[in-house]
Amino acid sequence: MFKKHPIGLPVLFFTEMWERFGFYLMLGIFFLFMIDTQTGGLGLTRTQAADIYGTYIALVYLTPFLGGLLADRVLGYRKAIFIGGVLMGLGYIGLAIPGPIAFWTSLLLIIVGNGFFKPNISTLVGNLYSKPEYRELKDSGFNIFYMGINIGAFVCNFVAAYLRNYYGWGYAFAAAGVGMFIGLAWFMWGQKHIKEVDVMKPTNPEDMSLGKIVGLVLAPALIAGLIGWFIPDNLFGADSTDAFIFASIPVAIFYFSLWFRASKEDKSPIAALLSIFGVVIIFWAIFHQNGSALTIWAESYTDRELPAVVESVASTFGLVQEVDTSPREVPQLDSHGRSVTDVNGKIVTTTGTDPYFFNLPKEEWPEEGKSLKLISTEIFQSVNPFFVVILTPVVVGLFSFLRRRKKEPSTPAKIGWGLFITALSTLIMVLAVIMSNNGTEKSSMIWLVEAYFIVTIGELFLSPMGLSLVSKLSPPRITSLMMGGWFLATSIGNKLSGVVSGLWDGIDNKVYFFLINFGGALLAAVAIFVMVKWLRRVVEEHST
Repeated sequence: MFKKHPIGLPVLFFTEMWERFGFYLMLGIFFLFMIDTQTGGLGLTRTQAADIYGTYIALVYLTPFLGGLLADRVLGYRKAIFIGGVLMGLGYIGLAIPGPIAFWTSLLLIIVGNGFFKPNISTLVGNLYSKPEYRELKDSGFNIFYMGINIGAFVCNFVAAYLRNYYGWGYAFAAAGVGMFIGLAWFMWGQKHIKEVDVMKPTNPEDMSLGKIVGLVLAPALIAGLIGWFIPDNLFGADSTDAFIFASIPVAIFYFSLWFRASKEDKSPIAALLSIFGVVIIFWAIFHQNGSALTIWAESYTDRELPAVVESVASTFGLVQEVDTSPREVPQLDSHGRSVTDVNGKIVTTTGTDPYFFNLPKEEWPEEGKSLKLISTEIFQSVNPFFVVILTPVVVGLFSFLRRRKKEPSTPAKIGWGLFITALSTLIMVLAVIMSNNGTEKSSMIWLVEAYFIVTIGELFLSPMGLSLVSKLSPPRITSLMMGGWFLATSIGNKLSGVVSGLWDGIDNKVYFFLINFGGALLAAVAIFVMVKWLRRVVEEHST
């Protein structure tokens, strides 16, 4: 797999694999932990949990702006990666500590840590391919690197399911921290293979100084965020959403100012990157609903019973939850499976059966004293990374085949096709809603698997190509800063994923929920294809 690629690629591949093991382990159970009312979770409503989830994954991808900037100007890339890894590891372990102080402090550590880690390891990958003999392999190098991300993301949910089923939420969160520190140990061991590409480029006279960026960008972003939080009521559905949108405005203006103040040579590549950033927001708004809206579908609307043979194996590895009909204190649900709340927003509880039974026909309920054995919900989070690992060699091989025949799509065209394929994946969920009579009957898990399969193809056309494009087009002295811009677009999309998922309980016919996603992805794809000739020309003229 690493043949013909730089020797530093395996170092960064396995570092990122372990870091993503921790990141996606936490993300896979985060929403479930927040809505859990029976085994030590936070007991929040789905709307409240979607708001926190969306804000968290938005901030996690907003801080790379600062982390990339500090790495470019002050720290260097390796030192920033190490600092970020330590903060994230401590944050994951902190989530194992009960109580709101530990919860919010740990989230802050993870958010800041990811800002230092994420843009800079991607920048080092790009730097490995700066030599002429490797330049043509940059796209496939990022595809291989992306496969490392998803090996970690695939394995982690099995570990999470086993630990939370047998030992509790805290052990699962702590395992994420252990994975992060294993990744850091590997990174430190492989320093000799990557130190030569850890080179900070000198700034240009037109570049804004670090002090000015703090005074003109970060301070206004903080002030704007506070204004958004404290304004009466809210403009966009929640105080956190108002705060995030307000805070993002000064940062977005800063990125536009990079284009405005750029030299003639740099204007076109920066403009191309900003155009891509604006469009891919829609992809992330859809993709990261896997941890919120699609988790709701898996938890409450999907038939999670397994065939006896499969269930026996899954039980051996601790991947099975048992539910029975014995009376217990549970959230009161309406006819659509939504938690009923009082005037203060608190969940109303009642004595009843496990919520899984709300849309299961009575004749399929277990006999008294017996239970249903269900696959743990978070295992569905491993479907997407599983397909990434399986399909990455196929996609890389396809592009190599087309390259040899001079028919390989340009990197921008690959992104456009990725958005179009993502739109198709949402239509699978439209069919799932129709076939389950709008969720009043259990849906086959095959629908979720098919949706994940198709969106994975879209992801492989888009996400690693976006990282590669940033590496190709960024002026060398601000590569990590522009990588932070890619993650800013991801951040805004992630926040929108929480906003859209928060609409779930307010939309009775779930067909419309998934059609909203379809329309957004289709419009984004059209926008890319309209710009593709210009983008291809810029890439050909300015690739580094």
